[in-house]
Amino acid sequence: MTSASSNNAGEKFLLPAGLGDGLPPEAGFEAAIVERLVASFARWGYERVKPPLIEFEDSLLAGPGEAMAAHTFRLMDPISQRMMGLRADMTPQVGRIAASRLQNMPRPLRLSYAGQVLRVKGEQMRPERQLGQVGVELIGVDGAAADAEVVLLAVEALTSLGVRELAVDLNVPRLAPSILGEAHRRELIAALDRKDTAKVAELAGDQAPMLLGLLRAVGPVETALPVLESLDLPPPGADVRANLAAIITLIRKAAPDLTLTIDPTDHRGFEYHSGIAFTLLGRGVRGEFGRGGRYVNHAGEAATGFSLYLDTLLGTLPIPAGPKRVFVALGSDAQVAMKLRADGWVTVQGLGAVADARAEATRLNCSHYLESGRVVALKD
Repeated sequence: MTSASSNNAGEKFLLPAGLGDGLPPEAGFEAAIVERLVASFARWGYERVKPPLIEFEDSLLAGPGEAMAAHTFRLMDPISQRMMGLRADMTPQVGRIAASRLQNMPRPLRLSYAGQVLRVKGEQMRPERQLGQVGVELIGVDGAAADAEVVLLAVEALTSLGVRELAVDLNVPRLAPSILGEAHRRELIAALDRKDTAKVAELAGDQAPMLLGLLRAVGPVETALPVLESLDLPPPGADVRANLAAIITLIRKAAPDLTLTIDPTDHRGFEYHSGIAFTLLGRGVRGEFGRGGRYVNHAGEAATGFSLYLDTLLGTLPIPAGPKRVFVALGSDAQVAMKLRADGWVTVQGLGAVADARAEATRLNCSHYLESGRVVALKD
């Protein structure tokens, strides 16, 4: 009987695949990470915005949001009878805010955000469908200095959280498309994404030496950039390469010890990006800490930014020890408890008479208990 009841309860509270509850202490730690990241962004002049969780489909999937169409849950608004979408990414929403509500604000516009997104299905490296995102967008300015700023901001924010051995992989998703003709274009981009040299050589024809050269220009900046610079690229590709080199110079000047790598062939996950993009990685860390790069917003403005993924951070950073918890028996002096909270203690108030305050403190996961107005450690 007990077993059957337990099974029924488990089925009743089963959550959909890719969704889960945030429990103590992880949920509190996640909230603290968000506040610390947003504070880091604010110190660089980025002001926080709060887009809605759901909005009309035609605005949510406009501009850069079009790339998220396949990932977006849709439903009908019973009031307006118009289709709505649950956001799968917050970057398009911030672009919409900049292009509409903040269109008259001086540029460059620096905005930050934090919130949850929901996707139709997870990815191989990130099976979760509900994700926490925290990020920034730098809107209304083009050029290497803006791209370098968002990379350096992401690195500083992650480092301030305690992330070690951080690496930035600089991606150039528009480089290969800018030099490809129409013949086998889609197949070649897919082969470059897979680093399939045999397929590239088979399909590329006269362009094979150049495309295979791009595949050789993958790796640490110190070795990959000279290979990339040795290639005889057509003017559009040469311009993209020059911009990449300028960004690397600015990043190196500000962060000479940062691990920088290049991948001029990776296009996956950067479908709406129009310039340099980047991925934030950690040694031995499953998945990436975040992604970012340059794009064009709803109003045709140049923009760049990044999103950090809270699930990767929670899986990497150790949860710090929480504040000391003291059990305060019912009837204790309220002023003493108030002073303890002001001094940084967590007070757990007793709500009924207990015979043994020490035992009750142990049961409630407290480290101390209050006895005759004095704090006593359980280990004493």
